[in-house]
Amino acid sequence: MNKQNIILIGMPGSGKSTCGVLAAKALLKKFVDTDLIIQQNEGMALQEILNRRGADYFLKAEENALLTLQAENSVIATGGSAVFSQKGMARLAQGAKIIYLHIEYAEMIRRINNITTRGVVLKNGETPAQMFAERLPLYRRTADVTIDCTHLSVENTVKEIVSSAK
Repeated sequence: MNKQNIILIGMPGSGKSTCGVLAAKALLKKFVDTDLIIQQNEGMALQEILNRRGADYFLKAEENALLTLQAENSVIATGGSAVFSQKGMARLAQGAKIIYLHIEYAEMIRRINNITTRGVVLKNGETPAQMFAERLPLYRRTADVTIDCTHLSVENTVKEIVSSAK
């Protein structure tokens, strides 16, 4: 059995958490969600961290979660902004496969109607479109594998993750 970690990256709403937990079951791996680790470390919800402490603090807290994460034989769903931490992503990449769950901008907007309350890092009042444009090249550069999930169901996205993980 393949013991390496599978790291899921992608835009908010791409299915990292939803599909990650199902892929972990199918692959007989543990599931880790770095957003939950940040919330546990900080003692508050992601949006509350952003509201109280700001985007820069949030990104440092996220990097800390990535750098201190101890996981093996796991599917790890990262927050959408994890790719801003080169050190954090480099650490996760050791002995792992990074899978980018790509969705088109219109699909992201369709899937997340709560972008301003779900803990999405929008720096200095940037729009969702600006966030999308800034992150897209980072995801592409960081990924070992890209899966276009724009028109895939959860079930088919999970099948693609499982197949890419082998």
